[in-house]
Amino acid sequence: MAFDFNSLQRANTLAGSCRANIRLQPDHFRVDEQLPFEPSGEGGHAMLLIEKTGSNTDWVAKQLAQFAGVEDVAVGYAGLKDRHAVTTQWFTVKTEGHEEPDWSLFSADDCQIKTLTRHNKKLKRGVLSGNRFLLILTGIDGDSAVWEQSLERIQSEGVPNYFAEQRFGHQFSNLDRAQQWFETGRKPKKRQQKSMILSAARSWLFNQVLSARINQQNWQTGVPGDVMQLAGSSSIFLAEVIDETITERLNTFDIDITGPLWGRGRAANQADSLALENAVLADWQTWQQGLEQAGLKQERRPLRVLPQALSWEFSEDSLSLSFFLPAGSYATAVMRELAEITDVSHWNSPEPQVSHQ
Repeated sequence: MAFDFNSLQRANTLAGSCRANIRLQPDHFRVDEQLPFEPSGEGGHAMLLIEKTGSNTDWVAKQLAQFAGVEDVAVGYAGLKDRHAVTTQWFTVKTEGHEEPDWSLFSADDCQIKTLTRHNKKLKRGVLSGNRFLLILTGIDGDSAVWEQSLERIQSEGVPNYFAEQRFGHQFSNLDRAQQWFETGRKPKKRQQKSMILSAARSWLFNQVLSARINQQNWQTGVPGDVMQLAGSSSIFLAEVIDETITERLNTFDIDITGPLWGRGRAANQADSLALENAVLADWQTWQQGLEQAGLKQERRPLRVLPQALSWEFSEDSLSLSFFLPAGSYATAVMRELAEITDVSHWNSPEPQVSHQ
């Protein structure tokens, strides 16, 4: 099966008329992680804010464990970060019961400890507010008025909350593995590989539904039976009808329409919404069954995301962008609604790439 990310619909039809490059140099893609809490300042875990360039999260975690003389499991972090960027993110290292290392001596390729404090528990996956991005696009091409119009549209209307290409591995390798698994029943032995493949598969199905709804022009307006999610919350509710109240709440970003993250259990949506999703995923029943048999449970994800504090500045042939996205959303999904973006880093590593979570 061939997988083509370009087949996914854009909400902004003007994006195809503009072009730019990203990652001409590492600091043109900067990600700063934000946690929903302050370190306690005491406890059995060293808590480190690390700035890294060209290194993935797992590798840094292993370096910290080795330096501290602890097992890999003693190191915690909230989210995986793409290696092809300059990123700051928090790590915890459980040093209780071990001699505390001299953290000033920690040395790893292009990694620096920016802040050292203590915390009373391990930092767990998913426990983060989101990420602030500072991006520099170069080689800007296209009508300046179109660029401004697209930026203003993103600022006011948000963008489709697609899972971006890095979710699916180099040349969609995770999706190819999912197809093989679901067709043959032969699953990977390693837990981490299984998790990555299952995550990629359900993400791809979500993208199919979102793309179809953009094409039908109802991804922001809703249809009867949609499941809505309260902004900034995991709380959801069923909208049996799309009345003026629902429309107003959608327009003010108080709520968002959700799409499916496939798994076991009864679908939360009903009526037209359920019929729509069933029609879109009719050709993916083998994948749906595979995800159910793997034990995943039905979840929902907002169809759109509104970049917070979006600002921009043009200078000659470059564009600087700054914005904040909640955990699980992708800067590349924002850029896709802005222009045709070419990654010129020449870092096309075969390793699976991960989201800014």
